[in-house]
Amino acid sequence: SKSPSPRPNMPVRYFIMKSSNLQNIDISQQKDIWSTTPSNERKLNRAFWESSMVYLIFSVQGSGHFQGFARMASEIGCEKSQDWGSSGFGGVFKVEWIRKESIPFQFAHHLLNPWNDNKKAQ
Repeated sequence: SKSPSPRPNMPVRYFIMKSSNLQNIDISQQKDIWSTTPSNERKLNRAFWESSMVYLIFSVQGSGHFQGFARMASEIGCEKSQDWGSSGFGGVFKVEWIRKESIPFQFAHHLLNPWNDNKKAQ
């Protein structure tokens, strides 16, 4: 995997990563890894290679909160992890957690996503 150092004059990308449960977030925060569905892998790997930084904002589905954010620190490989215990996940990749804190969506209602009809980011 490539060095996660910033590349000037390249865009910064942001993705909201929805988790089905808090345990997955806890595992990620303890081991600095993440795994997503195969359908997300191509988008994330492309962003990793074509951006100066890729930030992942984590939220457990139905929680009404963000649980923190991390920087994508490696491309997604083929190696799978048994940590999540689900065959629906793809390869594992490294993340560097920047903030581990539960933040209610209401504190981010001013953030709108221009690529999703200016809907609130949550």
